[in-house]
Amino acid sequence: MEKYYPPALLYYFSGTLRWFFNDASVIISPLREGWSDLKDFNDFLSQHGEQLQKLSQNYPKQKSILFDWQELFSFDKDLAEQLRQYPDETLELFNKKLLESLELNAENPRVYSRFTNMPSEPGYTIRVREIASEYIGKFVSVDGLVNKISEVLPKLKNGLFQCAKCGEHAWVYQPKRMLMEPGRCRSCGKAEFRFIPDESEWVNIQRLEIQEPLEAVRGGDQARRIELWLEDDLVDQVTAGDRINITGTVRLMPPKTKSSVYFRFIEANHLKRLEQNFEDIEITKQDEEDIIELSKDPQVYEKIIGSIAPSIYGFNEVKEAIALQLFGGRANKKLPDGTVVRPDIHLLLIGDPGVAKSRVLQYVTNIAPKCIYVTGKGTTGAGLTAAAERDELSEGGWTLKAGALVLAGGGIAAIDEFDKMSPEDRGSMHEAMEQQTVSVAKAGIIAKFKANTSVLAASNPKFSRFDGYKPLAEQFDIPPTIISRFDLIFPIRDIMDKERDRGIAEHMLKMHKSEKELEEIKPQIDPDLLRKYIAYARYNIFPKLTDEAAMKIQEYYVELRGRSQGQTAAATPRQLEAIVRLSEASAKIRLKKEVGFEDVMRAIKLTEFVLREIAYDEATGEFDIDRMVTDHPKSTRDRIRAVEELIRNLCDESSDSMASASDIKHMAEEKGLEKYDVEKIIQELRNKGVIYSPKSGYFMLTEE
Repeated sequence: MEKYYPPALLYYFSGTLRWFFNDASVIISPLREGWSDLKDFNDFLSQHGEQLQKLSQNYPKQKSILFDWQELFSFDKDLAEQLRQYPDETLELFNKKLLESLELNAENPRVYSRFTNMPSEPGYTIRVREIASEYIGKFVSVDGLVNKISEVLPKLKNGLFQCAKCGEHAWVYQPKRMLMEPGRCRSCGKAEFRFIPDESEWVNIQRLEIQEPLEAVRGGDQARRIELWLEDDLVDQVTAGDRINITGTVRLMPPKTKSSVYFRFIEANHLKRLEQNFEDIEITKQDEEDIIELSKDPQVYEKIIGSIAPSIYGFNEVKEAIALQLFGGRANKKLPDGTVVRPDIHLLLIGDPGVAKSRVLQYVTNIAPKCIYVTGKGTTGAGLTAAAERDELSEGGWTLKAGALVLAGGGIAAIDEFDKMSPEDRGSMHEAMEQQTVSVAKAGIIAKFKANTSVLAASNPKFSRFDGYKPLAEQFDIPPTIISRFDLIFPIRDIMDKERDRGIAEHMLKMHKSEKELEEIKPQIDPDLLRKYIAYARYNIFPKLTDEAAMKIQEYYVELRGRSQGQTAAATPRQLEAIVRLSEASAKIRLKKEVGFEDVMRAIKLTEFVLREIAYDEATGEFDIDRMVTDHPKSTRDRIRAVEELIRNLCDESSDSMASASDIKHMAEEKGLEKYDVEKIIQELRNKGVIYSPKSGYFMLTEE
């Protein structure tokens, strides 16, 4: 009966036998029936003469040849399966044959046969969560997101040892992380050796951590992770946040303490950088036909809106904005000076408690092909952008780990309880939301990550519930610097209205009644088809503005700016860019290659709705964008200037250059200012250091 040798043991024994024969290029493996004749691999190499020649010319800058696994399978099925089942012995022999085929003028040259393009069938390409004991020692392909990278460190490849008694030298191949020493000296039989590091052979090694692609994770499940080990010319090929495909061998790492539970990792043979596509979902030919057919439906826009959180009553404008966010603007727009224009749409929902903001976010998490859901209380700035962690492999050195905004690149980051985040943590999002990058300078590491992520945030008002007697914009508990980066901001108020309350109650109770009633609140488009529709549009549709659409946007922007007659800022260029993004998203919903007039009108309608809700200044009767993007609208700034001027005049008229608080309030009331507003303005001027109080009830201007 044929003896079975586990691949992990074979790797260990092969290293031991190398030392016994004192030859790093020799490998002894058990004979197996059906073992392919490696002259077949020589024949396979002969078909890649151009690659061999290129490697010979570029060595040592180039050390590898990349082969297509499926091409090898077509050439010799047994040889390809041998590589998959017994990668350690097979790759070692492949590399030996490859070296023999080259003419390299170098001492102890190292070349590698690397393989890519394994089939997407089970057993060949597997998910991170599927890597179990049956794959130990097997050659597999895995996709994942890089979320942690260690430093590049030297690893012992072949160790040179000297006998302490007779001085005999012995080479020991080092296949594992732990140092392997010789057993006994072949000359004197002693077991005392001294390691000689300067004359040993070393190789660069780097450790990565990857996690499952987010679109492969369903529900509230956590993305699984696994470590990768890269050697030699594979190091420093990727950065945190990159999506990669790995081919390599599944290995076991022994625990630090005595235990029967081992840790798994993948020793990479090849890694390939993949595009970070939001839309990386398998779409069959039939799916594509269904998508094209749906796009021709004249009601497709209404059906998509009706398929977003159908269990929630109303919120039509919010659902429309979310639909546009899911599709996004035209990607990969780059200006002649190299500036990349942001295609991602950011939305902010600010509402009273109990108006279903969180349920909207949860639904988007389930419907979006790629989405991360976090809450303000459970999130830090490092968790959103990037964290610096100590790395065990680097002997306590520091390494960067990508955060939610980086890992959700190409998708959506849903942030609930946005107002509960600390100001420092919110401040970390500024760069990511506008420049789509995350710059990090932590623990002596300076790096920049890509963060092309749309943000959907939900927040409560400043005092938990909106006050009907105060302007909405004054009740946002979010700094203007970050609120200005949102394309659309929706205040959601819990208004007491008998008809609306009856409609909400009737709609909610349908979920608790018969199956017939439930049919009425089903999505108009099947969620799986909608996800594929979004993915298809984002991957294939890149609409451009027509002259007619561009002219309409220009006219609206100029008209909007002109409404204020130069007294207030009704809009800024950020609103102009937001309208362009919303128009492009509208065209993508209809799978159109051009942005039409109706797409622009839809974007203008949404923008007008938001401006009327939060940027209307009742004091002036005009739109004032400063109500959102600054601490004060123009009307408030005018009152502050009036009070400041009043204090200055009173101080000039007084012999002691002081103004009494009672005189300030009296004269302000004569000018039509409310007493409450004046007191608030005086307090703010004191806080900013414009005035100070030398004695109770009197104020002086601070000397400039």
